[in-house]
Amino acid sequence: MNKIIRLTNHSAIEVGLTGGSDRPTIMLPIAKKSVYNQEAENLKLWGVDPELGKHFVEGLADTFQVLYFDYEGHLFQHPVENLTVDHIVKDFLLIADEMNVKSFSYYGYSWLALIGLQLAIRTNRLESLVMGGFPPYKGPYQEMLIVTHKTHTQALNNQNEAAEKSSIETENPGEIDWDNIKVSMDTRVTAQFVALYESLTAFDDRSIHHLLSLPKLAFAGENDTIVYGDNFGNVTVDIAGILKMNKAKLSDLGWDVELLTGTQMDHTKAMQPAVVLPLIKQWFARQL
Repeated sequence: MNKIIRLTNHSAIEVGLTGGSDRPTIMLPIAKKSVYNQEAENLKLWGVDPELGKHFVEGLADTFQVLYFDYEGHLFQHPVENLTVDHIVKDFLLIADEMNVKSFSYYGYSWLALIGLQLAIRTNRLESLVMGGFPPYKGPYQEMLIVTHKTHTQALNNQNEAAEKSSIETENPGEIDWDNIKVSMDTRVTAQFVALYESLTAFDDRSIHHLLSLPKLAFAGENDTIVYGDNFGNVTVDIAGILKMNKAKLSDLGWDVELLTGTQMDHTKAMQPAVVLPLIKQWFARQL
């Protein structure tokens, strides 16, 4: 079943619900739409599955009911003027309500993982939580605020220049040079993520774990570390390092923690269905 839902800013998003209604439901806000032809070939160069959303949905729907949508893609098409955590949580609960889903588990990756954490502390509707590519303890919120602010500043500086291809198309996939990437994104898009991390400046993820009385898993690729150059604030976003350093603490707090091994297992590779599905499908099956 697919449905067009009006979100809190009145923009319309397509949401799907598939799998048996008698099964536990998993919310997947990471279900990107499939791309084909040259666009698909470009993504493959980066190790990105051009049918990522489809493969996640199909991979889980034989065992669970899957509530899926592409929230990030929606934000790129319909930028929100003040994208706070509260705004996103309201959107996700509205989607669940409109699809008649009372309770659900959640899987999110990167910034959509931290949204899962925010959902879990704001509502009792979550049955379990999986966070990929963003640690639930001592997360890099300040570093991401710096990176997103620098990204937005560059987009503002470049907005009057001729339209250019995005850096993901023009850089060598083998190694990104963060000193020389040119940001040519829509400034309304980049402003959203500044607002998101600004809304988290007072958030302390060390103090909320008593609110998380549900099964929970955190994972990342063992090489998920990005060292940003001067254009992005000279910060390091060390997802893998934070998760490794706090693994024992997280275990004490009731988290399952997995580090995906492999020399190429960086932020991008560790979000692909072929890698993630075997982990989360088995984990959800044990919890639900």
